[in-house]
Amino acid sequence: MMTTSKVKIFYLFVVVVLATLSKSTSAADGSDRPNIIMIFADDWGWGDLSCHGNTMYQTPNLDQLASQGTEFHQFTVNNPVCSPSRTAVMTGQFPARHSVHQHFATIEHHVRSGMPDWLNPSAPMLPRILKKSGYVTAHYGKWHLTNRKIADAPLPSKYGYDEYGAFNLPGPQVTVDEAYDKTIDFIRRHKDKPFFMNLWIHETHTPHYPKKKWLEKFKHLDEQQQTYAAVVGYADERIGDVLKTLEECGIEENTLVVFSSDNGPEKTGPATRTTTEDDSTGPGLGTWFSVGTTGGLKGRKRSLFEGGVRVPFIVRWPGKVPAGKVDGTTVITAVDLLPTFCAAAEIELPDDYQSDGQNMLAAFQGEPTQRSQPIFWEWRGSRGGPNWPRLGVRDSHWKLLMTNDQKRIELYRHPQDRSETNNLAEKHPDIVKKLSKMALIWQKTLPSDPPVDCFSDARTE
Repeated sequence: MMTTSKVKIFYLFVVVVLATLSKSTSAADGSDRPNIIMIFADDWGWGDLSCHGNTMYQTPNLDQLASQGTEFHQFTVNNPVCSPSRTAVMTGQFPARHSVHQHFATIEHHVRSGMPDWLNPSAPMLPRILKKSGYVTAHYGKWHLTNRKIADAPLPSKYGYDEYGAFNLPGPQVTVDEAYDKTIDFIRRHKDKPFFMNLWIHETHTPHYPKKKWLEKFKHLDEQQQTYAAVVGYADERIGDVLKTLEECGIEENTLVVFSSDNGPEKTGPATRTTTEDDSTGPGLGTWFSVGTTGGLKGRKRSLFEGGVRVPFIVRWPGKVPAGKVDGTTVITAVDLLPTFCAAAEIELPDDYQSDGQNMLAAFQGEPTQRSQPIFWEWRGSRGGPNWPRLGVRDSHWKLLMTNDQKRIELYRHPQDRSETNNLAEKHPDIVKKLSKMALIWQKTLPSDPPVDCFSDARTE
């Protein structure tokens, strides 16, 4: 017979073994890993939030998300239009490395822009990395890593998604409203396992689809403002529905939620109320109603000035990300999301993967973090007005913008000069020389031609 002391030792041994097995099982099935939801708005300007001072309308659900998490005011995307901006999120690499320079549209547009007809599915992909480590993956809403006009382009399943329902892709298109509904359904079906999901919403891109309820709410505004406010109000409400679903399913505490936008707001376009040059989701109200705001930042969509690339960035992860904090100094950019999300999921990056970003999880969690890698931008689109910069680089608090021939160069210090009104190029020729050299060296590393295996059959006929 065992003595009392031996019995105690035996039971202690059993408890330790069971605890170890439980921990190992948890790690193996990923049940202790956070769910990750990336809510990516479209043309949603930095000033299109009431918590950023907008008085035309209120965004109570996004304001609450900000109060429950941390806002990063020095976050930028890596291109001032949608497709390359989204490429950066997916790959963790600057979009020019994949020859994605502008939005995906027609084959003729791609040829003129030196682009493939779709983002290369064999490139490094955030959803694929997470899926291989046990995450269920889904994409709902806008795709635009090709275009619906490219009939033979690969579908999201080729990029690592288990489920999808999208528009701006070949095949069946979901509606703007269905993207939210499918997101909520996915959360309810997969609440018991770790998941990664993109909700890439339509708002505030054209065509606009204002709801009667929201038009009535803002009937005191003029016609343009009323329409835009109605679109923003609807999006905020539906995002609130998604967040409530997390709470109802009991997974709010273990879900990392990010809200951001692919670029700055669209400028007011031609005075048309019924059509738009972008018919990707059907006929609707056009760019005349696109009265978003940058919140005082210079430039808009299509510009490398802050108004085109600095966008809202809210991170919530209860108990891990400080609540109610505004970080106005940490420099974060879109290519950081892949390594940061993988770090949050405790996933090692593939050995052969080369990221242009860095792991900023410590910054998410409230620790002071110094950026060690520069940020580069290349713009090959329109050249007029504030869209003139073709190259940009940010290193520490310095941001330099230039033409390819270096005949025009501007230098700004951030975050002190958030509106980029004080060009310091003449006062700091040494910094101009250093940063312009960095930008030109980086530009030489970019491919000269797009990958031919990402050409549509119609392009090669």
